[in-house]
This record gives sequence, C-alpha cells and structure tokens, in this order.
Amino acid sequence: MILSDYDINGMIQMKRLIIRPFYNDMVRENGIDMRLASEIAHHKDMGSDFVMDPMSSNEDIKKCFKIKRNVKEMVIASREQVLLTTSEYMEVPDDVAGFVELRSTWARHGLSMPPTIIDAGFKGTITLEVINNAPYAIKLRPKQRFAHIIFVKLQNKTGNTYAGFYKGQRGIKLPQVLK
Repeated sequence: MILSDYDINGMIQMKRLIIRPFYNDMVRENGIDMRLASEIAHHKDMGSDFVMDPMSSNEDIKKCFKIKRNVKEMVIASREQVLLTTSEYMEVPDDVAGFVELRSTWARHGLSMPPTIIDAGFKGTITLEVINNAPYAIKLRPKQRFAHIIFVKLQNKTGNTYAGFYKGQRGIKLPQVLK
C-alpha cells in the first residue's frame, strides 16, 4: 500500500518517521519531496587506460571521486554522472520502505536517476546517483526540491532492519567495495 499525505503526516506526528530538517511543504499527495544538500561528487578523469575494479579497495574508489562540500551551486556537465545527497536526514520505521525518484521537472530537463530503495529501518541522508543526458550542462542549487520518495507500508514488520554499509550516512557516501 502506498502511503498518502494523511498517512505520512500521521507517522511524522507520532515520530515513527523522522525527517530533519522538516518543512511542511515537503509532504505531497503521496510522498515527500527532498531537497539537495550543498555537496557534489564528480568522477575524476583517470585516463582512458584506467579500469575501475569495484572489488578492489575503498582507497582505489576514493581516488576516482572529487567531493566538493559547501557549494553554492552544482554544475553537471552534459553526459556526466555525479553523486548528490539530500539535505534531510531520515529515520524510516521497520514496517515502511521507500522508493526514491527524480522529480519530473528535472527529468524533463534531461536528468535521470536510477531507482533507489530505502529499506525498512534505514537511518541517514540519501545519496543520489544523477546523470545529465542533456546536450548541455545543468546547474543545480542547494535546497532545491529534487527527489521524491514514495513510501509503502509492508504487510509485516521486517525481521531484519537495514544494517548495511550506508546506514547512518550523512552526506555523500561513495560506493562500497563489492565482495
């Protein structure tokens, strides 16, 4: 069951769903709009001979990204993939999951974002993987409404709340090493 604004507001009032900072205009008809934080991670140009091995080490992964913090604007070049993050921290109850989507206005400008799942019990900010498919650069600014989360009620509480690599993240969290 997809949660309505009534359901979401009730969960927030009962402190079952925690969002900080919270703005009243975040809650939409059937989801929540999330804003961008002032942080962006660009891929570094490692040269055409470089091969990223996602099973190597965290240090190798860190070498491939440049994270900029406290930026006033973020420019995504044409055909570039970047990591962004929400300014809001959230704690999701153990009987709710979420689907994070790009707000349609940004998709109409040429941006895309692979689907992101928020598992039951997740706590943290949301790292967003964004691709600019447009033939021109696109400028984003912190605090702009950017992503939309649709919450779904699980039939039962999960027996295994989220305890993965990204639990408790604040800001952009680079990819984990695959095992």
